[in-house]
Amino acid sequence: MTNRPGILFAVGATVAGLVTAAPSPATADNGARPAAAKLEWTDCATKSYPRLQCSSVSTPLDHDDPSGRRITLALSRIPHTAKTFQGPLLVNPGGPGGSGLAMAGFVASSLPKAIAAQYDVIGFDPRGVGRSRPALDCVPKYFGPLRPDSVPDSPGAEQANRNRARSFAEACGRKYPDLLPHMDTVSTAKDLDVIRRATGARQLNYFGYSYGTYLGAVYAKLFPERVRRFVLDSNVDPDGVWYDDNIGQDYAFDSRHKAFAAWVAKHDSTYRLGADPAEVESAWYAMRAAVKAHPAGGMIGPSELEDTFLPGGYYNGHWPYLAEAFAAYANDGDQNALVKAYKRFGAVDAAGDNGYSVYTAVQCRDAQWPRQWNTWRGDSGRVHAKAPFFTWNNSWYNAPCADWPVEPLNPVRVSNSALPPVLLFQATDDGATPYEGGVTMHRRLHGSSLVVEQGGGNHGITLSGNDCLDTYLADYLAQGTVPHGGGGRADADAVCAKSADPQPLAGDAAAKSASGAASGSRGAVLHGLLGSRG
Repeated sequence: MTNRPGILFAVGATVAGLVTAAPSPATADNGARPAAAKLEWTDCATKSYPRLQCSSVSTPLDHDDPSGRRITLALSRIPHTAKTFQGPLLVNPGGPGGSGLAMAGFVASSLPKAIAAQYDVIGFDPRGVGRSRPALDCVPKYFGPLRPDSVPDSPGAEQANRNRARSFAEACGRKYPDLLPHMDTVSTAKDLDVIRRATGARQLNYFGYSYGTYLGAVYAKLFPERVRRFVLDSNVDPDGVWYDDNIGQDYAFDSRHKAFAAWVAKHDSTYRLGADPAEVESAWYAMRAAVKAHPAGGMIGPSELEDTFLPGGYYNGHWPYLAEAFAAYANDGDQNALVKAYKRFGAVDAAGDNGYSVYTAVQCRDAQWPRQWNTWRGDSGRVHAKAPFFTWNNSWYNAPCADWPVEPLNPVRVSNSALPPVLLFQATDDGATPYEGGVTMHRRLHGSSLVVEQGGGNHGITLSGNDCLDTYLADYLAQGTVPHGGGGRADADAVCAKSADPQPLAGDAAAKSASGAASGSRGAVLHGLLGSRG
């Protein structure tokens, strides 16, 4: 759903600058509308993905005016090699605002080779994102340190954050008055159909994570006859778009932060922060108070600290690295450890600025947000009392929507009974897209199949090392088969045990953590693509 921009584009940047010029519009598709030209693919291989190809396609800025201004979407592809060809498989990492160019290589290399070989796995930068043109960047370095404390302790502190969010909305309106009315999920879903037509395929295969689940569901609502195989992993609640969904996140991320504290307490012999989870959590909030009084390294205050630890709510593979920094600061006063952790997990670069600009543009346009700040203040205060880790941080992240310069649309009501089977995946303890959203999506997409990771808390659960989940995924992409009505849960069709929790870093790995080295596991690569916020 929501995406923290700091680490969202770390992997996607590997194909930056390697797209071709946009092909021009061509002949009609069944006489109904102008069809995109046949895609021209060029080599843009990387060390990780030596078969990667790149292209681009033009699409109307306003799909209601197809002869008007056009914009460009950047594409990437790992082409099929098998004689059995099942068509294009579009992949999307979420956001809104997530770059998907490197995701083609990741998905193609993570699926069983015999299955990946049957698809053209296609990644894309949605409108406004990354290498697509034009790309948005409303306020460069908007998340640069030090920001005001997210939790307002005075009217003046609250007003400082309020003014900051309003100024972001105003800057977007001044800079992109012609683009903002067309930055929305429906327009992006129609872009997917432009890509489909450009590939020459009659139907579309699609694999989306997080916000990408809502994008896929909206496409299925608009173009049900074009749906073939759709995989939706870590589902947005389509009934909560977007204000209510973010409140749901506040509670869920607080639970994930408590799970992190419990994991640290379990390994007290390593971290020496207490054997009681409540004691560890208290130590974390003491650290927060300390960096408010004296920012670590002159750049890590409370808001930056929250940014640093939030990725642990998405992926528990980050926990050992975050715990190392936490312990080094709490036990030894090592500010440098926090600074390194912030630069690795929480800092925002230019790609993150772009991602946040698209995030706000799409979410603020998609649906109505409260315009009275008293509503935000009351809800944030009420939720913060029960879920203090993330609530106010999330409120300010979304606060530009209170003053967005473009009138909102009515959100698409996702519901369809005329689709082929759609395969859904959901972890019961997901922070970014809480479990209830997967159940709701399952109900809305009649005939869909829901596979649950029982006790799992990671966000984006397929292709991360859980063989049970990946077997259901592989069977579906290979043959279209889905489970129905089993696994011991009334609200699911199949249940998998959760992936094992991580272990503390060994001596050498802990040393590398202190120097900022990154993990190379499949899960870490995927979560570099997904980023945080979703």
